[in-house]
Amino acid sequence: MHAFDVLGDPVRRRILELLATGERPSGEVSAVIREEFGISQPAVSQHLRVLRESGFASVRPEGTRRLYAVDAAPLREVDDWLERFRGFWEQRLDALGTELARGKRERGQGEETSGHE
Repeated sequence: MHAFDVLGDPVRRRILELLATGERPSGEVSAVIREEFGISQPAVSQHLRVLRESGFASVRPEGTRRLYAVDAAPLREVDDWLERFRGFWEQRLDALGTELARGKRERGQGEETSGHE
């Protein structure tokens, strides 16, 4: 499954967000996702399986629990692919920063002028 197919699903993106804060038991992940998305435990398990099989998550047993964690390798691949497009929004963000700084300077000068009148 292609990385964007995996990441295109809001449930799987939310699971990755949960796992980004650290390793979590499958029961905890399942409880949060069931509450937020209103889906069944087997459906959550299916999403976890997709993440595991596509390499986005790893799982390790600890006693009777299964602990899930993010595997960053596929995310690095996505980031590498996005690199060629990053310039499109970075230029715009730089331009926005310049305009905000210009507006702040102009407001600051306007306040000084109005204070002396």
